[in-house]
Amino acid sequence: MVPAPCRVVGRRVQTSDVTTLSLVPEVDPPVTFRAGQFNMLTSFGIGEAAISVSGIPGPQGPLEHTVRDVGPVTHALCTAEVGDVVGVRGPFGTDWGTGEEGGVPEGSPRRHGRDVVVVAGGIGLAPLRGAVYELLARVDRGDGRSRRVVVLVGAREPDQIIFGDDLAAWARMGAQVEVTVDVAGAGWAGHVGLVTSLLRNAEFEPEGTTALVCGPEIMMRFTARALVDGGVDPDRIMISLERNMQCALAWCGHCQLGPLLVCRDGPIVSFGGVAADLLTQRER
Repeated sequence: MVPAPCRVVGRRVQTSDVTTLSLVPEVDPPVTFRAGQFNMLTSFGIGEAAISVSGIPGPQGPLEHTVRDVGPVTHALCTAEVGDVVGVRGPFGTDWGTGEEGGVPEGSPRRHGRDVVVVAGGIGLAPLRGAVYELLARVDRGDGRSRRVVVLVGAREPDQIIFGDDLAAWARMGAQVEVTVDVAGAGWAGHVGLVTSLLRNAEFEPEGTTALVCGPEIMMRFTARALVDGGVDPDRIMISLERNMQCALAWCGHCQLGPLLVCRDGPIVSFGGVAADLLTQRER
């Protein structure tokens, strides 16, 4: 329950309202995490918020979180300067299953060595960033556990696309990377339309494929349905739920969603379980 003080050692403005913070602990050893997990970040004197880790798992480098400015706490985090101190509790929750350890549902890529399709909407790319690097590193090792990696990204407008350098790097590393926007601006020569439209040209074999999906709930619902209609097993479609997580320890009940406490049972769950029905329920 006690946040560890971490100093801001870097900040990168992704868009007009999204910032990535790089943090290092003041006294404790580096925080270890698995791709898809989240931390509770504290802006001292204001409050704390659940923020997914957007960095690459491993002992090297600072801890990275990508934050959208949507309220008092996230505004304070997004405007934090290098040298400021914020609090970190965690990590919490389930993971995407792209690493060597951790407990996730049966559909995780760690359990199935087939193609992997990653679908992200907006800032939903942040919790998936570390997973993509882990998947591509596994392909580079040639251990046969992932055959192809497809990354499909949707954003409202071109200037809302985050991690542009990473998208280019993943393409160089062998992933099929496709990006679409809802509204094209001047100079945009890429796809225009919903992210689900990119599935038509995605190069993967539906049988045995694992899909990792993160974004607005309506986007995840339609993406998951499109994947199922295309032949992907719903038990192998992993989605990231987001609810009002306040304690992160399954004590307060604010993040209850049907039979789930999202901070404990999620945020990563299988679409083939209860998630298909739960995605239709509004947060209260």
